[in-house]
Amino acid sequence: MSDLILFWHRRDLRISDNTGIAAALEKTRKVVGVFCLDPNILKGDDVAAARVTYMIGCLQKLQERYAQIGSQLLILWDNPVKAIPKLASALTCKAVFWNWDVEPYSQQRDADVIDALQELGIEYLEKNWDQILKTPEEIRTGSNKPYTVYTPFWKNWISKSKDSPVEIAAKFEGLTAEEQETATETGAVELPTAKDLGFNWDGELIIEPGEEAAQERLEEFCYSNINEYQEQRNFPAIDGTSRLSAALKFGVIGIRTVWQATEEALENSRSDELKNNIRTWQKEIAWREFYQHAMYNFPELASGAYRDAFKNFPWETNDEHFQAWCEGKTGYPIVDAAMRQLNQMGWMHNRCRMIVASFLTKDLLLNPQLGEKYFMQKLIDGDLSSNNGGWQWSASSGMDPKPVRIFNPASQAQKFDAEGEYIRQWVPELSSMDAEYLVTGKITPLERQAVGYPEPIVEHKKQQRVFKEKYKTEKQKIETLG
Repeated sequence: MSDLILFWHRRDLRISDNTGIAAALEKTRKVVGVFCLDPNILKGDDVAAARVTYMIGCLQKLQERYAQIGSQLLILWDNPVKAIPKLASALTCKAVFWNWDVEPYSQQRDADVIDALQELGIEYLEKNWDQILKTPEEIRTGSNKPYTVYTPFWKNWISKSKDSPVEIAAKFEGLTAEEQETATETGAVELPTAKDLGFNWDGELIIEPGEEAAQERLEEFCYSNINEYQEQRNFPAIDGTSRLSAALKFGVIGIRTVWQATEEALENSRSDELKNNIRTWQKEIAWREFYQHAMYNFPELASGAYRDAFKNFPWETNDEHFQAWCEGKTGYPIVDAAMRQLNQMGWMHNRCRMIVASFLTKDLLLNPQLGEKYFMQKLIDGDLSSNNGGWQWSASSGMDPKPVRIFNPASQAQKFDAEGEYIRQWVPELSSMDAEYLVTGKITPLERQAVGYPEPIVEHKKQQRVFKEKYKTEKQKIETLG
């Protein structure tokens, strides 16, 4: 057996600030990366072309980084339960290390890989967390239960100290020529393109792939936009957010690195206003973590509602309405702008994610799982925990103390796109309209016809009443059953 440790990358496409790699380097300098293109994931019907394109770009950058430090990133294209142990055995590895994940599929996959490694007598790294600042075991209620409400979670979470970024040595030892040949014979392949995998994305990416680009984005954000984040984050026409979500989803930047940057920004802030802006962004990081913990503690969230009143909710079935929503042709300008942004950019502003999710569930009365899946089919930053958490929050089916929250598209547009800039950008046929009509949606039938813009497919106030009635009925059923 050699002293080689394979480091299996998944949601940590970087070398810097990587706790699993740091743990491997404590045992040996001979650390080689491996990434497995998993057909079980890639053949799913919820995979976005933009996301795969970004991932492949990040893997290319990671290969270059490994080459710089004297090692390699091997690529496998097979079921990891079979491929990872097979490669480790062929290379007579001492161990296979990886960082833990919260998702139900990942949990089962990793357990199966561990079983296979144990049969081969190959070591593994026990439950090493890297993508979150505090583990699910660390953040518990007074009765030692997982949190189901964000605010008390935040109070506990923010009170806990956070680890600093981990240092990674500059030089590794890689495979010999003979070992490289063995790896190739055992299934290692050249990194394919996204198109090789069947995904065509010709648009721009909202962030360039790789560690360096993510680090630059973080520094730029902490230098400027974070200082006005609380004010600007809700306005979709303003570039006021970090746009780091894709980098965080794939772990192209370490969460400890991100947190340290916010803490440094806090230390350098000279007013309470600046501190409040930075703290608001930290709360968004905590929301991400809250949803990660929720998915780990309640894996059933991946397949259904958390709240009893929504487990058998009588959602409507209307393919035409769903298609209109997907295409941004609902007749509600703010909704349509957001959906067109998603379709064209592979990304949507967070305020708009809430607006369109509320519209699908509370106006169209359609099952939130339809929207959740469509988002995953389009989003560059599509993440099961965050996407599911956001959709359950908007649908009122999740962990939320306010179960009947309903967004009015017109009032949301009036408040967050008062001049109609965002609407004009993404619904160009309405670009000549006065802002007043754009944001209220009070566009005459003749004007709509003239520019080829559809009539509203539903009436908001009426649908609001229907939803509330349905919710009341379901709640009563549960109360009756006791």
